Amino acid sequence: MYKSRLRSTGICVPKKVVTNQDLEKLMDTSDEWIQQRSGIKERRWIGEGETTLSMAVEASKQAMQNAEVQADDIDAIVFGCLVSDYIFPGTGCLLQRELGFSKTVPALDIRNQCSGFLYGLSVADAWIRAGFYKRVLLVGSEIHSTSLDKSTRGRDISVLFGDGAGAVIVERSDKDDQYILGTAIHSEGQYAEKLTLPKPSSNDLDKYGALIRGEDEARNFYPFMDGKFVFKNAVRRMPEALKEVCDQHSIALENIDCVIPHQANIRINQMILEGLGIPLEKSHHTIHKYGNTTMASIPLTLHDAIQAGKVKEGDTLALIAFGAGFTWGASLVKF
Repeated sequence: MYKSRLRSTGICVPKKVVTNQDLEKLMDTSDEWIQQRSGIKERRWIGEGETTLSMAVEASKQAMQNAEVQADDIDAIVFGCLVSDYIFPGTGCLLQRELGFSKTVPALDIRNQCSGFLYGLSVADAWIRAGFYKRVLLVGSEIHSTSLDKSTRGRDISVLFGDGAGAVIVERSDKDDQYILGTAIHSEGQYAEKLTLPKPSSNDLDKYGALIRGEDEARNFYPFMDGKFVFKNAVRRMPEALKEVCDQHSIALENIDCVIPHQANIRINQMILEGLGIPLEKSHHTIHKYGNTTMASIPLTLHDAIQAGKVKEGDTLALIAFGAGFTWGASLVKF
């Protein structure tokens, strides 16, 4: 049985910075209200020419450069997003094309929302452990800004989300102090409608292929979230998953050097850390400048922590996430 490790990271965020003050011009909200409820000060929204694919390409190239590898050194791609550039094919295949591979490699597209990075990491790790591949590119690239209700009616959700991409190179490791210990992932589909964007879908076309959209259905074309219910489940499920994977690998919580949580709400993360008895300084956050970037949030935040010198080689990292589905999980990594 082989082991895998996180070799490198890369990110891409849009050029356009959208502050809370900018949102005050679009809806009845305030910088104070947003910061108190989420910890967000600003986020990035795409501009002309920026797409799910273009951000994925730039994040991937950065991760490849940091790992000192070329496209043909990669054996497989795992790609995730909420909204792909095309309905089909998946963006993973487009990414394979744009990165300039001279060989064919598998490109797996996944849709596990905020937990997508951990789901993808578990796949990459399993492939490498089983000996199928030596090196996997894992990418999350997300665009929320084009699907948000930017009126006062949609403010509870629209102030939270940003656009961006994060990528990592996962590769075979022969080092005892640098490898992925394991991942615990779960789902609970009975609560799928508590956090959802239900339309448009293949169910919304009439017999002529035209999109059916009555005025009373308009709200279903924007994201819906039962905020209190999601909050309650997030602060329960993420610690459960972390304790599960710690128990599996006999790692005490106090021996974790840094927690990289999904960036949905700073209050959720603070409550989780407090409940686990982990000091806030042993975690890293980027929600204040990027907002919630769904699958991209963990690699974005990990990259930021590395750049800040907060994560170093040999550190034991905990990666935790919760999102729509419901899906959630935790990974332990010897970085």
